[in-house]
Amino acid sequence: MKRYRQFLPVIISDFEITNWEHPVHNHNHYELIYIKKGTGLHHLNKGIINYKQGDLFLLGPEDEHYFEIKESTRFVFLKFTDFYLHGEEKVKDQWVQEMEYLIKNKEIGLSGFELKTIDQLVIDSIYEVIINLKPDLQTNERLIWLQIMALATILRRNLPEITSQERKGKEMESVFAYIHEHIYTPHRLKAQVMASHFHTTPDYIGPYFKRNTGITMRDYIGNYRRTLIQKRMASGYYSLKQIVLEFGLTDESHVSKLLKNKQNL
Repeated sequence: MKRYRQFLPVIISDFEITNWEHPVHNHNHYELIYIKKGTGLHHLNKGIINYKQGDLFLLGPEDEHYFEIKESTRFVFLKFTDFYLHGEEKVKDQWVQEMEYLIKNKEIGLSGFELKTIDQLVIDSIYEVIINLKPDLQTNERLIWLQIMALATILRRNLPEITSQERKGKEMESVFAYIHEHIYTPHRLKAQVMASHFHTTPDYIGPYFKRNTGITMRDYIGNYRRTLIQKRMASGYYSLKQIVLEFGLTDESHVSKLLKNKQNL
C-alpha cells in the first residue's frame, strides 16, 4: 500500500476535481478533510461512506482511504503532523488534550459525526478562514492552530457517545471514551470511581474490560498514558515537571521510570 509522507508541520490543500487519481493509501500525518462541494463515496478502512457538501472527516496516520467522485468535488485538506500538535508554545494542555481525546476516540470507532445544522455553518466559516490563511503558512501558523482547535471542539461535541444516550452505561465505547477523557486525572481512573460512574461494581468493570479487549484495564490505561507522554518528550517542548503536573503524577522520577522500564503508572 502506498504511504504518503509529510515533512512540513502543516499543509493546506484546496482543489476541485472530477476524478480521484490517488490509490488507496495511508500517511504519516493527520488530515481534516472538508467537502466544500460535491458528492461521492469515501472508501475508508474497508468501509464506504457517502459524502456530500459540508461533510468533515478526521483521519489518523494509519487510516486507509481513497475517494470515488460522483459529482465534481472541492476538497479542502488540513494536514498536520504530531510535531505540529505538540511543538512550540501555541496553546497547550487543555487544547492538546482536546485533540488527543478526539483522535483516540476516532481510532476505536467513534468517528460517525452527525453534525448539527449550526455546527455545519460554523465549520464552513472556519474553513473559509483556513483557505484565506493558506498563502502564508509560516506567518499564519498560530491562527491555523486555533482553527484546528475550534474544529476539534465542534467535532468532540458531535461524537456519538455525546449525542446518543443509548451508548451510555457499560458499552465498551463509552468506557474507552471515559478513559481517554480522564487520562490526565489518575484518581478518576481508579476502579471504584469508574465503577460508580458506570453504575456497576469494581469487581465487575475490570473483568468486563479484559473480557472485551483481551487486555487488563490497568495495562490499557498505562500504555495509553505512556504513549502520550512519549509524544510530549519527543517534541522537546515539555519538561518533566510540566508532564508531572499535566498527568497528575507523583514526581519526575515517576515519568522517568515509566519511560525506562515501560511499567504502568
